[in-house]
Amino acid sequence: MITLPYSLIIEATDDPDFFGFYSPDLEGFTGIGHSIEDCVYKARSGMADHVEVIRQQGLPVPPSNPNPTIVIQNERKLQPV
Repeated sequence: MITLPYSLIIEATDDPDFFGFYSPDLEGFTGIGHSIEDCVYKARSGMADHVEVIRQQGLPVPPSNPNPTIVIQNERKLQPV
């Protein structure tokens, strides 16, 4: 069972020891981890901290996602223009 309040995207990088993550539901929320499990672990507390900062700034907090997903993918690289 996914116990996150928001969806999470985890991206593998060229460095096998680092993964990036962010939430498409929670603007500005990002982080890095050393494994997929580390990313999920850090996201749990990080999302709560991020929501608290949003509240302290008086900004609207996005509603929790009733059906959050975790997507694991390769890092998206910007194509040269």
